[in-house]
Amino acid sequence: MDKLKIRNRLAKDKALLCGVCILAALTAVPLFAILGEVFLRGYDQLSWSFFTEPTPTAYKAMKAIEAGEPIPGGIANGIIGTMLMLGMAAVITIPTGILCGAYLAENSKNRFAQTVSFLTDLLQGTPSVIIGIVVYIWVVVPMKSYSAIAGSVALLIMMLPLIIRSTEETLKILPASLKEAGLALGGNRASVMLKVQLPAAFGGIFTGVLLAISRVIGETAPLMFTALGCSFIRFAVDKPISAVPLLIWEFFNDPNLQELIWGASLFLLLFVLTLNLTAKLWCAHNQQ
Repeated sequence: MDKLKIRNRLAKDKALLCGVCILAALTAVPLFAILGEVFLRGYDQLSWSFFTEPTPTAYKAMKAIEAGEPIPGGIANGIIGTMLMLGMAAVITIPTGILCGAYLAENSKNRFAQTVSFLTDLLQGTPSVIIGIVVYIWVVVPMKSYSAIAGSVALLIMMLPLIIRSTEETLKILPASLKEAGLALGGNRASVMLKVQLPAAFGGIFTGVLLAISRVIGETAPLMFTALGCSFIRFAVDKPISAVPLLIWEFFNDPNLQELIWGASLFLLLFVLTLNLTAKLWCAHNQQ
């Protein structure tokens, strides 16, 4: 009777394992289908000029199509605009998010900290298009111009709750002995947090920052209300500026430029994939 129960349990275990593997494979099918489609259609567009030249005009693209030639130009204006807005947002968001997450982890039972934590979760679940509209009212209307500043503010608001939450959760799982040892050596709570706990949690915080960047880099809706777009390379932060997601949307709406969608999409996917792999490898390295 015992042997029969053991066989039944082993059979159930194998059946459950097979079911999980099948469901995991089915989940991966759409992912690999999307990646394969984008790669097959976009890899031949990747070239030096694609990354160094601005977006061509519809007229130039139409003439190239009529002549049977590749569409000239690239997405340099979108790459520069994306990096500029991400950089401006990161300069403010990363230190602010880390300090806020540290405060929440240290004062988790404080009523004010609980309120901030609730608002952080609420902000994290806010649709990006609503954030774009709000930033349009807050920044674009007073400045009387779309700009990289407005776009970076929208990205900042979207990145902030992700960094706060990742920092808070990483600090909470640190051994309590780290804090106790720092306090026993005469340090106050602030110095122990800055010199002991935050350095110990650097791996998890760094991973959270990378994931926050990869989360917002593909956002289009908030940038449509704030950055607007630009057809040439621009470094001025108080003027309309382009971004790779905005270029993809513009290519989609112009029949002469639709072929460039695949190259721009492939670049965006590869960039996000690189950030996610970096985060995974960093986590694996810190767990060893």
